[in-house]
Amino acid sequence: MAHDDLAEIRALAAQVARERYEPIAEELDVQRKPISREQRMELGALGFLGIAHPEEYGGSGAPLAQALAVVEEFGKVCRPAAFQIFEANTGPAQVISHLGTHEQKQRWLPDIVSGAKTMAVAISEPDAGSAATDMITAAKPEGQRYVINGTKRWISNGGEADQYLVYCRLSDAPGSKGIGAILVEKDTPGLSFGAGERLMGFRGIPSADIYFDNVSVPQENVVVPAGDFSKLFGVFSVERLGNTTMSIAIGQAALDKTIKYVQEREQFGKPLVEFQSVQVLLADMALQVEAARLLRDRAAATAGVGLPDSYEVSLAKCTANEMAKRVTDIAMQLHGGNGYTEEYGIERLHRDAHGWAIAGGTPTMQRIRIVSELLGRKFDQRR
Repeated sequence: MAHDDLAEIRALAAQVARERYEPIAEELDVQRKPISREQRMELGALGFLGIAHPEEYGGSGAPLAQALAVVEEFGKVCRPAAFQIFEANTGPAQVISHLGTHEQKQRWLPDIVSGAKTMAVAISEPDAGSAATDMITAAKPEGQRYVINGTKRWISNGGEADQYLVYCRLSDAPGSKGIGAILVEKDTPGLSFGAGERLMGFRGIPSADIYFDNVSVPQENVVVPAGDFSKLFGVFSVERLGNTTMSIAIGQAALDKTIKYVQEREQFGKPLVEFQSVQVLLADMALQVEAARLLRDRAAATAGVGLPDSYEVSLAKCTANEMAKRVTDIAMQLHGGNGYTEEYGIERLHRDAHGWAIAGGTPTMQRIRIVSELLGRKFDQRR
């Protein structure tokens, strides 16, 4: 990929994010509301929602690195807008892109790329979080259809998204062997949503439980049949890179704000940056942000327009998630009392940093994956 292409799309994204979305970011957080459908359609019209999807379905067919650059620029200033770009390019639509049939791609991808519709992923359940293969939500075949029963929890964009890619049991085979994925439209009878979660961060990103009560969907909505759970998780590595990028955006924003603040704010008759203790903390922030970015870039380079290496992704996600929590914490410290107010946006960055570290596989689970990949063996956490 030409470096110019990446620089160009990053510059455009930064400009749009700053001019159009930064001014509304605080309001979305305070009111716990997502961006409007019109705003999402605008992102689609600018080409931001289809960067990493094939051209024949309306996308750009560009390398994943371009989509991540756009997510990062928006993530620095307005996470609710960045989330829509993240979800369209690195979310469940990638499962359709990589594993769906040509007919499924034609049916679903153009609306994702334009912003007309959004697609959320439903994996976790009340008793199956990190232990995803403990899920019990099941889709039973009945004639030409599947009937779904169960509950899904921690669904980002739950209640807001138009379509849900539901990971569930499509056969009676035990463990991961029975799990596949099926797409369910929001207005399907029997589908309902719990109350919106009141989360510490993620406030412009709705989250709600989903209840399936004899939800009947046609068999052509099965995207991944039972037994292909490993393929699903291969594509999920794209989502984990999107998540990594959100953490990097948060860390970079905290660093940028702090660099500005410590040069302007005076104590004891001189700017804060003149104090050695402040310099050491600022250097730590820069070191951590850059290390996480390099790991993310290395992982993204293994993807091109395909799937990234899952070992590289786990290294990047674990590092970036923990970096964002630490760096926003240092930023709050260096801003003193001002960092604890909503006015400077530091506490919002810190709250959001914790959310991205939980989503998509915690740093603890990434460490287990890292060792598993290093040693070339799986570990059974149940024994």
